[in-house]
Amino acid sequence: MKKFLAEFKEFALRGNIVDLAIGMIIGSAFTAIVTALTANFIQPILDLATGAHKGLYSWAEIATFISAFISAVVNFIIIALVLFMLMKGINKLMEVSKKKEEEAVPEITTKTCPYCKSEIDIEATRCPHCTSEIK
Repeated sequence: MKKFLAEFKEFALRGNIVDLAIGMIIGSAFTAIVTALTANFIQPILDLATGAHKGLYSWAEIATFISAFISAVVNFIIIALVLFMLMKGINKLMEVSKKKEEEAVPEITTKTCPYCKSEIDIEATRCPHCTSEIK
């Protein structure tokens, strides 16, 4: 079970998958801005130009259009900020995980002489204890 969870963590936190998920969320939030811009600014102008709306818009309608667009922009900024903070946390978690993995694998600097079983340097070609040649 531990191996399964480790593999899942590696899969889920892989850079490409996280980037794709964030791109999808940011894209959805940006779509809301484009929709608000179209529905609240471009469509009323087209309605006036084509005669679909008779007369001028009231100040209350204009204020509603502006507030809806500002709301979409603020929502986008909040979503982007939350995703930024989430990515900072994931990156920090990945750094801690990598440091633990590096600490868990100690660097091998010695080996055992096959003849006298004493510990010698990894690069040694002759044992300093029994003077045997090491291959």
